[in-house]
Amino acid sequence: MVLSWDSLAAVPEDVESCHTMDTGSYFVEGHVPREAIGKLAAEEPDIAGIALPDMPAGSPGMPGEKTEAFAIYAISKDGSYREFIRL
Repeated sequence: MVLSWDSLAAVPEDVESCHTMDTGSYFVEGHVPREAIGKLAAEEPDIAGIALPDMPAGSPGMPGEKTEAFAIYAISKDGSYREFIRL
């Protein structure tokens, strides 16, 4: 059986993206801007990780221009999620 990192990190399917990073304490899913990662590190919330769904244009590492604010989600350890920050 082969498991994806997304399933091991408990990333809900509807907020999955293309890359998952393990920080040791959290996962970071997708092309998450550094400001969101900085907030995660500074606040140390009791969550499993954060995610920027899909691969939006203008996000770090993606071509194109940003056309709207990015909603980055906080993923709880039970798999529920809520908006963490909008950039």
